[in-house]
Amino acid sequence: MYNANKQEQEVLEFWKKDNTFEKSVNERSVNNPYVFYDGPPFATGLPHYGHMLASIEKDVVPRYQTMKGKRVERVWGWDCHGLPIENIVEKELGSKSKKDIEDMGVAEFNERCRSKVLSYTDEWKKTITRLGRWIDMDNPYMTMDRSYMESVWWVFHELWKKGLIYEGYKPMHICPRCETTLSQQEVSEGYKDIKDMSVTAQFRVTSGAFKDTYADGSVYILAWTTTPWTLPGNVLLAVGSDTEYSVVQVDSSYYIVAKDLLMANFEGKAFEVVDTCIGRDLVGYTYEPLFPYFADSSNSFRVVAADFVTTDSGTGIVHLAPAFGTDDYEVFKLENVPFIQHVGMDGRFIAAVTDFAGMHVKPTEDHMATDIEIVKWLAHNGKLFSKQKYEHSYPHCWRCDTPLLNYATSSWFVTVTEIKDRLLKHAEGIHWSPEHIKEGRFGNWLKGAKDWSISRQRFWATPIPLWKSEDGTYYCIGSVAELEALTGETISDIHKHKIDHLTFEKDGKVFTRVPDVLDTWFDSGAMPYAQVHYPFENKEKLTNGFPAQFVAEADEQTKAWFYYLHVLSTAIMDSPAFTNVIVHGIVLAEDGKKMSKKLQNYPDPNKMLEQYGADTVRYYLMSSSVMNAENFSFSETGLREVFSKLVNTLWNVFEFYQMFADEQDSRDMEQTTSSHVLDHWILARLFELHRDVTAGMEAYKLHEASRPIMDFMSDLSQWYVRRSRDRFKGGDAVDAALALATLRTVLMELSKLMAPFTPFIAEQIWQVVGDSSTSVHLELWGESVGVENDTVLKDMQIVRDIVEMGMSARKESSMKVRQPLGVVALSGVALDVPYTDLITDELNVLEVCTVDDMKTLSGTWVQRETAKLCVALCTDLTDELRSKAMVRELVRAINQIRKEKGYTREDRITIVYSTMSELVQATMNESRDELMHSVLADDISVGDAETEVELNGEVISLRVALSS
Repeated sequence: MYNANKQEQEVLEFWKKDNTFEKSVNERSVNNPYVFYDGPPFATGLPHYGHMLASIEKDVVPRYQTMKGKRVERVWGWDCHGLPIENIVEKELGSKSKKDIEDMGVAEFNERCRSKVLSYTDEWKKTITRLGRWIDMDNPYMTMDRSYMESVWWVFHELWKKGLIYEGYKPMHICPRCETTLSQQEVSEGYKDIKDMSVTAQFRVTSGAFKDTYADGSVYILAWTTTPWTLPGNVLLAVGSDTEYSVVQVDSSYYIVAKDLLMANFEGKAFEVVDTCIGRDLVGYTYEPLFPYFADSSNSFRVVAADFVTTDSGTGIVHLAPAFGTDDYEVFKLENVPFIQHVGMDGRFIAAVTDFAGMHVKPTEDHMATDIEIVKWLAHNGKLFSKQKYEHSYPHCWRCDTPLLNYATSSWFVTVTEIKDRLLKHAEGIHWSPEHIKEGRFGNWLKGAKDWSISRQRFWATPIPLWKSEDGTYYCIGSVAELEALTGETISDIHKHKIDHLTFEKDGKVFTRVPDVLDTWFDSGAMPYAQVHYPFENKEKLTNGFPAQFVAEADEQTKAWFYYLHVLSTAIMDSPAFTNVIVHGIVLAEDGKKMSKKLQNYPDPNKMLEQYGADTVRYYLMSSSVMNAENFSFSETGLREVFSKLVNTLWNVFEFYQMFADEQDSRDMEQTTSSHVLDHWILARLFELHRDVTAGMEAYKLHEASRPIMDFMSDLSQWYVRRSRDRFKGGDAVDAALALATLRTVLMELSKLMAPFTPFIAEQIWQVVGDSSTSVHLELWGESVGVENDTVLKDMQIVRDIVEMGMSARKESSMKVRQPLGVVALSGVALDVPYTDLITDELNVLEVCTVDDMKTLSGTWVQRETAKLCVALCTDLTDELRSKAMVRELVRAINQIRKEKGYTREDRITIVYSTMSELVQATMNESRDELMHSVLADDISVGDAETEVELNGEVISLRVALSS
């Protein structure tokens, strides 16, 4: 059994002493670069399978490109800013709100954040190294470094100069706990299916035609909402201009509702439709404010028309609270009504909402609690028509899991819509794996791209480099040197708490910094420039390697990192940021659920690396469906299968090679001189493997590149080596040397083909069969050393099909494989002697014959057939065949005794036997030489024996001992 942990630790030590990684970079020309971007992780937790997956693919591709002669520099990075770090500190402090941080002081809070950034770097370094990933983790870039942040400032300044930055006031999703806005992408990450309280409120009409027509009772307009907490901020009701509405009488009350939604609202009630109209007839109606808090708002509490009103659900009438919805806000700007924001940025009702002041509208512990209180108030005051539970998809904060609010507020934006045409144009040249992501998930996101909200009202992040004068003039800083020149200060750190106090005077105006910080995705999108401190350093290096040739992340990054890279590179460089992308899916637990530390529903990654080895983990993930952007359930059973069928099998083949390599001098033997059909076939399979792996790698389809390796390993072990065993044992010295030379060639080529995927075992084997003075990872990919030969591949497949059909016939007739049979008949195929020899050996028959019509055969036959091929096996037994079977049984029994006694191939033996069976006695006499050759014996004699063995119903006693 291959000891993966021990062997791989030895390779790690070799790479370390040899400086192999450094050589793999430095030995390649700086004029032939291959650049890839590595999205940096947070070091605030231990690496999991998702991190390992990303790291493996980002190691496979660079290793391959290095072997293609490219210079692939690889430097690690750490993501250091943003809510993930802030939330950790807040949890430790027990903070419940943003105000707690402000009371403590931003400086102390930020320094606490800084202290938490690299909590698990040692564990990360250990795991990444153990995975076999080559990357410089000793000199990483960090997004909190001044150099990185200065380049982020430069990116912002470039956008500012191009007029692509503006301040806007519009509805956006905010996290009331974090008290900050979120971007379109961040919102898209946090949707959850939840049950909410939906309400249909009844708004009493105070003026309008129906008010006069049905003066005998109250007339109500029905409006439905899934956010009851917005109702206290209602100022308008919206109808569809061309929508048909009904007036429904129930007792002495009248209700206005969309005709198409009549039954949905009144089913089970005794009602009568007394009138109809279209939406435009209702425009101008006024109604009594639902709540009293803002009842004196001018120009409010009336019906307007809007094109977004539908009759898909609800009542066909929409309640509008301008501060809490994009559609609501747009109507507000047109209708000249007061802007009522009855909920603060912290998600709590303001003091004016007297009945609910201070209550959180979406409390995390019970998101319906406040809505229920609103419903109770409506019911108590006769304004509730109906209520029901409603299941829908609702956005939550991607970090703290708080329900988000759609909230009108100010933010700084990148004008993405202005450059959308260029975004789409530059996206045309990007190659995606899998292909459908290009026009699907990524393409659709680009087409629907909105302006990017990049400001956050938080603390631990890159500050927005804007200063503002009292008259509203803005000044954008593009570098630390510029800020130093303006302020006269020496600046070593540009975090918020280090620069907020800095002011400067220019053109007679005093400028003070805008307090917001940048969205951390802005940090991520600026990574190509900031990681090398461009343009302050490395101008030529970035220019020569831009755009990157490769990026890879999970499919969720199509709306995140990939997108932000693309937006900023298009805006600044007028170019895509990358040309090739691998998109992987999510690694789930074996039960298909999300991996959870709490549930402990997945095996410990470090234990899997120790038990099965990094090679096994790497190949298992790279050959799985997760590399086709599909979700994948991680299974230790699957891992064990890869170890058994690939890694351990390869090691067994390698040890088999070593067993004979010392005995036979094959290194000077040209494998191409061999005339043996098995050598021709395995070299043709090698050529085919090289072609398939190369094609998969060039297309960035790592699953298609890796999967053929497993199939080849099966062919190599189960067909080539097994069928060639007798050749290796040296009956014909020349043929044995040719077989060994062929196997060495295969192992050398296989080492190179597997090196990107399974770098450890590839190195171990290369050090023996290749050039031990260098690493396999420093070799060039080159052309295949195999030989293209479609004919031999086709014929060998026919042979294997025949063998499979013949084995099936044996099984049906209960004939053990060790029992020789007389003949197998074939119809529909003609094969040369080398192939028929393989068939006779594999099926253990004496003869292969070809017939036109199976009906002409006499005797007992078991037949198998396909559309083109028919195989028939004769199951009649003769004394000669029974004797041959006895030889097989004796060889097996004696070799088992040899194994139990611990004898090796170098140990010669003598055999003593006793038997009462005439068949056994005759077999011993007639097959003496064959038997001695097969079990490495010097002598066979009759005498007292010690081990009784039953062979096909015949009893024999055996004694096996070392020759004296």
